[in-house]
Amino acid sequence: MTSPVPGQPIKIVSYKHDKSFHRSWDRTLVLHASPNVIIGGNNRVRVTESDGRHWRTREPAICTFGRGQWFNSIAMLRRDGIYYYCNIGSPFNYKNGVLSYIDYDLDVKVFPDGSYIVLDKDEYTQHSRLMKYPEDVVRRVQQGVQQVIRWVEEQKGPFQPGFVERWYDRYVKLEKKDSPSR
Repeated sequence: MTSPVPGQPIKIVSYKHDKSFHRSWDRTLVLHASPNVIIGGNNRVRVTESDGRHWRTREPAICTFGRGQWFNSIAMLRRDGIYYYCNIGSPFNYKNGVLSYIDYDLDVKVFPDGSYIVLDKDEYTQHSRLMKYPEDVVRRVQQGVQQVIRWVEEQKGPFQPGFVERWYDRYVKLEKKDSPSR
């Protein structure tokens, strides 16, 4: 699998298990790419939903995709703190400027105080039956949820103090360099 390079804009696309389009984020600036992780940043990016609706994100975000991980995180920098939205999904693929993954419905929302909630359990149950998620996928999805919770509690990976702020500073510098007219 090839990797993007820092400063390169990429598109992020999620699909459902049946390969149908789920959602896309038009532009995320790559901040870091290594054999283990891709970290990106975006702000007021256009999002396209499966029903054709479009909207823009409201705040800057730092996105983290670990190779082989069954989740990714979007850290949203808001006035009252950093909120995380963690998508439980397949490990990502990257090809021709597009980072893609399969979204497996469950999400973990993490609040600035470190508390969290697992979202979309009904959607997961419905899609699991409808799309007949294989046993190994069900197991990996559950492991993904547990890994997010463990990392939040241990303040590991993107949840460690200072992680988001450090990458946001890098994003601001690269974004200014990439688009001086913005």
